[in-house]
Amino acid sequence: MKIVNIPLERETLIGTFCKTDKPVARIQPGDTIVCSSMDGDWHQEKPLDPRSSSGSFFAGRRGAEDWGHALIGPIAVDGAKAGMILEVQILENRPANWGWSRVGGSDVPHTRELGIHQEEEFFLNWDLDLERMVGVSHMGHIVPLNPFLGVMGVAPNEPGRLSTHPPRPAGGNLDCKELIPGSTLYLPIFCDEALFYVGDGHAAQGNGELGGTAIECPMERIVLKIQVRPDLHWSMPRAKTSEGWITFGFDEDLTKASYQALEEMVQLIMEQYQVGRKEALAFTSLGVDQRVTQIVNGVRGIHAVLPHGRIRKIASCIFDKGKA
Repeated sequence: MKIVNIPLERETLIGTFCKTDKPVARIQPGDTIVCSSMDGDWHQEKPLDPRSSSGSFFAGRRGAEDWGHALIGPIAVDGAKAGMILEVQILENRPANWGWSRVGGSDVPHTRELGIHQEEEFFLNWDLDLERMVGVSHMGHIVPLNPFLGVMGVAPNEPGRLSTHPPRPAGGNLDCKELIPGSTLYLPIFCDEALFYVGDGHAAQGNGELGGTAIECPMERIVLKIQVRPDLHWSMPRAKTSEGWITFGFDEDLTKASYQALEEMVQLIMEQYQVGRKEALAFTSLGVDQRVTQIVNGVRGIHAVLPHGRIRKIASCIFDKGKA
């Protein structure tokens, strides 16, 4: 087990997922990777003016490979095989001291639904105070910070170059604000060596990412410990946080995404508590919360949360009442 430092440079940056790309680094299970990342839009510095096109951008960006988020990857993991699970322990994600957010400025389904697809963008520049953990916009807004990584995923087993924007069973643009240091993300592996990608720093975001973006920011320091779990075989990502277990659902239809997250949670409860499907489903009504992860990436996301100890407490109450 060792620490593997991955520099931020042209050779380590990519803006698409592709299973045939040469790995930028190779690690062993149990290794810790340390890197930094650009903001998702490839800014070299804080925008000079409050608009998307302001400031300098990464000069080496390539049209065919880099049209999505600026990511570090792919990172090969020796011994990882399709059908196993990649365990990603999030140890640190420290943002830079600036970020930005915007609403509108493009004609996409989300802006059309909101009726702003023909309007100019509303753009905010943010200074990030990491001592007070607040962001201050150029207009004087103040919001608390909750930094997390928008994109963590492995290569899908599909041909060609794939967009970094929609979430998938392989992970990717999950945009789940609960994946903070102390959390562990579990990703199904679809290609040998896993081929892991990371980036798209967010300084603050509400569930849903409703306006269109989070406070998008570079990450000065990302620290992740990577394990391979041949004993686990799941078809969708899961996560374990200080609050509880999380399962995910993804679909263009938010209702279908909700049912997928629910079905994944039923499976988790069946596995962990050795109960049948109907009994597990009953417990979801009593102790599981569903949250809208994001609605802005074409493929919407729902995550279901089972707080630690919730089922044990319910079972204990039922047992004690029956005993009395």
